[in-house]
Amino acid sequence: MFEEADNFADLFRGGLPYYLLITLPILIICSSNPVLAASEFGVQRMSQYDVHGVAYGCRASALNLEAKSLYTWQTSRHCVLTRLQDMTIDHFREIRAKAGGLVVLLPEDTAALSLEDKQHIHLLEQAMMVQDVPIPVYFSKYDPKLNGIIDEVTRTTVRTQKQSAQKRDSAFSEIFGSISANGYQIVVSGASHTANKQSKIPIIQGELAPLKPGKTLDGDSKLPLIIVTAHLDTFGLTNTRQSNADVALLLTLVELFSKLHASIPKYRLIFLVSESGLLLNFQGMKKWLDSNLDENVQIQHAEFVVCLDTIGKLLANENIYMHVSKPPKEGTAMNSFYKTLRTVAQRYGNVSVEGVHKKINLADTLLAWEHERFSMKRMPAFTLSNVKSHKDPQRNTIFEDDTAEEQLDALERNVKIIAEALASHIYNVPADDGAAGEIFTGSMAISREQIKPWLNIRSTQQNNDLKYAFEKYLRNVKVTYEKPDAREPDFMLYDDRDALLNIYNVKPAVFDLFLTFMIAAYLSAVYFAIFHFPRLYGFVCRMTVAKTKVN
Repeated sequence: MFEEADNFADLFRGGLPYYLLITLPILIICSSNPVLAASEFGVQRMSQYDVHGVAYGCRASALNLEAKSLYTWQTSRHCVLTRLQDMTIDHFREIRAKAGGLVVLLPEDTAALSLEDKQHIHLLEQAMMVQDVPIPVYFSKYDPKLNGIIDEVTRTTVRTQKQSAQKRDSAFSEIFGSISANGYQIVVSGASHTANKQSKIPIIQGELAPLKPGKTLDGDSKLPLIIVTAHLDTFGLTNTRQSNADVALLLTLVELFSKLHASIPKYRLIFLVSESGLLLNFQGMKKWLDSNLDENVQIQHAEFVVCLDTIGKLLANENIYMHVSKPPKEGTAMNSFYKTLRTVAQRYGNVSVEGVHKKINLADTLLAWEHERFSMKRMPAFTLSNVKSHKDPQRNTIFEDDTAEEQLDALERNVKIIAEALASHIYNVPADDGAAGEIFTGSMAISREQIKPWLNIRSTQQNNDLKYAFEKYLRNVKVTYEKPDAREPDFMLYDDRDALLNIYNVKPAVFDLFLTFMIAAYLSAVYFAIFHFPRLYGFVCRMTVAKTKVN
């Protein structure tokens, strides 16, 4: 049956083996990719913005790297995949300096975490926001599938570490483990970090004045003035804010006092909402002051300005802090309101009101509190807050420490205290009369149903809910915009924060190298077997004959 073996071998002595060596790899490369996407996730890129020429937040967007756990990544060719609560500040600093990217899974329910975990997350969040980050950083809402991928990546790491701790593997075992392991490739598409030259900060204002027939605007302008302000937070670590308790409290005050003003008080109330808070250095309020102080002299002579900042927190000490740049003098309207506020607060669970004095440091790039914008214009102003320090990370967090019910409880209590104190001051009602001195009772009693609709109010650039609320209860409603200067912008925002995250299940790079060697070895073996077929044939025949003789 092997009579024509020489002719068969002659066929392969030609160019066919060389064609195989060239054609087979090309066919493998051109074949369809067997690697399928493990999952797709909607993610948000870490916020990016500039203030006074200083860069903050994420400065990159492109991401196509191998995924590694928090404990196994080594080079800039790796993207770290981790949970937020697993990462420390030291981890983040090292990743920022040496890794190629970072994908973070956010907690499912922050309110359900322990106090220690909440504090850890807030400190980490603050550390991430105070500097620029040169690598792409993306955040995903909690997803069980992504959580499972993180578990798998981390589980492989823990298993390897345990084996190494028990016994040092041989070099062959480590190489084999590297070849047989599975990996993940992370690809993010649809994100960029283009500066939005059309960035703008809306500032909306409205006024409450006595509704007396025949009253003119000139007459209104002679009345004493109180200004109430809050800022609407539109972004933080990401482009998502859970709620805006400060604006909800302000809008509740607007609704309450719009009913009271039918009784002809001798005051004007101006309400302001700016969509720039601590992160943008209160640029919206700076714009409003620069535009209105020269045109309206009465604003300069306002009795006082009330700024609301982080006033909806249910903290352990249950205090309200009145932050000032200069302690109010005895006999001034601001000092009188402070005393009234302290007295009223005692009616509601013995809440204490504490004054906190902090001088304005003009050397600081960013101001500590919004009232400092007014104080720099020599206007009496203060901030009411549930936090004692301007460095408290809860001021600009995107996470809710309290449940919805707990937040409503805190807001309801604080609305009652501030509304009663402000009404007592305006109507000259003694605050020390206890329950007899309460103004918002009966049909005007304050309830959480009044507050709840305002909690999820959005930017005026997204919808008109805030503007409609002002127009419903106030008059002389006006919306102005602060835009960055073309040459030396005070602030700059960036577009396209939403993106799509693809995670592919792949073999590591060493597997490709191993596969290349195996294919080359196989083709070499086939080539030499065919090229030396006569010798192989003779060897097989001799072995067959020898075996026959033995038998």
